[in-house]
Amino acid sequence: MKVALVHLRYSWTGGVERYLRQLADFLAEEGHDVTIVCRSATGDAHPKVKFVHLRNLALGSGWRHWAFAKAVERHVAQSDYDVVYGLGRTWTHDLIRLGIGLHDDYLERAHDETMTPFRRLIHMGSIKNRLTLRMEARALAPGAYKRVVTNSEMLKRDVIERYAIPPDKVTVVYNGVDLERFNRDKHAVAASSLRDEFGFTKDHCVLLFLGTGYARKGLAPTIEAFERVAEAHPEARLLVVGFDSNQARYRRMAEARGLSGRVHFAGGRKDAEVCYAASDLYVLPTLYDPFANTTLEALASGLPVITTAANGAAELIEEGIQGSVLEAGAHPDALANAILEWLPLKRRLAAREATRSLAAQYPADRTARRSAELLEEVAVMRPESI
Repeated sequence: MKVALVHLRYSWTGGVERYLRQLADFLAEEGHDVTIVCRSATGDAHPKVKFVHLRNLALGSGWRHWAFAKAVERHVAQSDYDVVYGLGRTWTHDLIRLGIGLHDDYLERAHDETMTPFRRLIHMGSIKNRLTLRMEARALAPGAYKRVVTNSEMLKRDVIERYAIPPDKVTVVYNGVDLERFNRDKHAVAASSLRDEFGFTKDHCVLLFLGTGYARKGLAPTIEAFERVAEAHPEARLLVVGFDSNQARYRRMAEARGLSGRVHFAGGRKDAEVCYAASDLYVLPTLYDPFANTTLEALASGLPVITTAANGAAELIEEGIQGSVLEAGAHPDALANAILEWLPLKRRLAAREATRSLAAQYPADRTARRSAELLEEVAVMRPESI
């Protein structure tokens, strides 16, 4: 096949970007003619993968996405691809993958929590939100796609309900995980060094919170819940990994609760696999994640996962076996109760084999292979089957 994979950027960071890179490499290895259509690209790619860069002048994130989508429309009209796979905010494609979810869902479930009072007052980002919703509606309009791909059953239900898409046109392909990279046994030495760096002893039980965008991911209720956890278990520690421009506010929140010596902020790091290996329990009370990749990464690293039903990846977890799933927006007390149930060493160790076994069912190459099969199916579709 002559395949176009379309996304605003090609990068080594980000969940969608990781999927793009893995799929492009897989298709190239299988002998397909692969072109990545993007606005910007950083990092090396497979030597057989080609790039088309579409850089239109635009001010602001919303208009930048819109200008890119228009440029993609023109480019595809002038090209002879067998199949075009849209992975972001564009509307010219044969398949579209909703890897970051639906914007309306995000606005309803999480957006307000990410805004400061001042930003709410001035309606910060309202133009970008309107443009994003217009692009999404155009991408999912009748006749704009042959197939829609979601990364969870939760998202499949949402897109069918919001856009009246026929269920037989929506396929779920779960995200995959690199089982070699996220293997705690491979990182024992580095994990020990990281624990030493933050003053964690062998007696400390380390809870890991990992994600960019603390508000949506649920750091505030995590800190609130951890206050009660720390009172009951002085040996508990909370390690916060990831970037957020408002990190200082969360530091103050922890300090105000007397947790400054027990909550450690590591900032953005490139060694997530080591962070998992250095931890004992993963906590992600997210407000909205169509499928949080960190869920599978933590499971592959042998960690029980505490998350919410607003995380599409939660549908893989068996309650009490590989972790716990709370209601979306659950009260910090409910989160504290779940953490306390998983703190005993015996229970965490007993779950380790089950977590790793679950993650092993979703290797990255399986996701890439299923995605490639869908592309092949769509590439040979006759008009009457669309």
